[in-house]
Amino acid sequence: MADKEYYKLLGVEKGASKEEIKKAYKKLAMKYHPDRAPDDKKKEYEEKFKEISEAASVLGDEKKRQQYDQFGSNVFQGGQASQGFDFSDIMSHFRSGSFGDFDDVFDSLFGGGTRQRSSHAQRGSDFLYETEISLEDVANGTTKTIPLNKLEHCQECQGKGAHTFESCHHCNGSGYMKRTQRTPFGLFQQTSPCPYCHSKGELPQDSCKSCGGEGLVRKQKKIEVTIPAGVDDGMRLRVRGEGEVGPHNGPSGDLYVEIHVMPHKYFIRKDNDIHITVPISFTQATLGDDIDIPTISGNAMLKIPAGTESETIFRMKNKGLPSLHHSHGDQMVKVKVTVPQKVSKKQKELIKQLKEEKPSKSFFKKIFG
Repeated sequence: MADKEYYKLLGVEKGASKEEIKKAYKKLAMKYHPDRAPDDKKKEYEEKFKEISEAASVLGDEKKRQQYDQFGSNVFQGGQASQGFDFSDIMSHFRSGSFGDFDDVFDSLFGGGTRQRSSHAQRGSDFLYETEISLEDVANGTTKTIPLNKLEHCQECQGKGAHTFESCHHCNGSGYMKRTQRTPFGLFQQTSPCPYCHSKGELPQDSCKSCGGEGLVRKQKKIEVTIPAGVDDGMRLRVRGEGEVGPHNGPSGDLYVEIHVMPHKYFIRKDNDIHITVPISFTQATLGDDIDIPTISGNAMLKIPAGTESETIFRMKNKGLPSLHHSHGDQMVKVKVTVPQKVSKKQKELIKQLKEEKPSKSFFKKIFG
């Protein structure tokens, strides 16, 4: 999916303030509102209006904007970019006669006055971090340092953005306001979250200096994540509370660390067993030998019986990988008899002396009758 250029859509610079984004969106919303479109361009205006509304919803939200700046719009695949505003709700704002009341619409986009806004604490979203480990790490376990750059609740004001509050005089401390709307069917009264206190029922009387009244501060931190022995490729480990900060002073989401096991130069993993192919000489295969075999945890001796054929597979018990359930896999060793490409004159004489007898007549009789 192509990355969407939200700054370009709104015509603002990457470092634009929230007020600049608001001003740019207001100008474009007035221009491209579908109700103002010529008859032959209604679909075009509607698509453009959706695009700029989506851009404003992301760039006007500090957390989403930070994710977009780091990962682009593809991080919001699956409709997540539109979380925090409803296109149909925005259209109803404009069509109900409040077209000029842009602040209400902007608050809707930025989570300030839609029916989705709630004063209840909400859990933050989860983070995903991918890391690579070696097969040796799977065998022994390891520890990874995970860098994080995330918003957290301000400890100075406990995430409230201020230290002193008074009851909201707009909604009389209830957090909700009643509005009367005239429709073709008569007057209807609606109860909606108070846009002034964001349904909290109180208004701040000062601003926290540590977070600038946002209630959030950005922190760079590193956490140590223990990866146990026996993990599988694609497995996710959860670190509680290290995800995105929760709205309305809610709990943070979790961090998921996705494991990717890198291919090994010699070993092939199949479940908890590991496979390796090793060369042996014709002499070793014929006479037998004890050979040194590499394993995931060091070298070990393997007895090659006399008369071993090429492609024979030997099992080395408990020389594979551990599992998370404390069992242990095996190492499967396939031997491949190699034929020397160059031999000396003396070696040729010795090989001639070891020349095998011709097959017996009884063998040919079985084949040809």
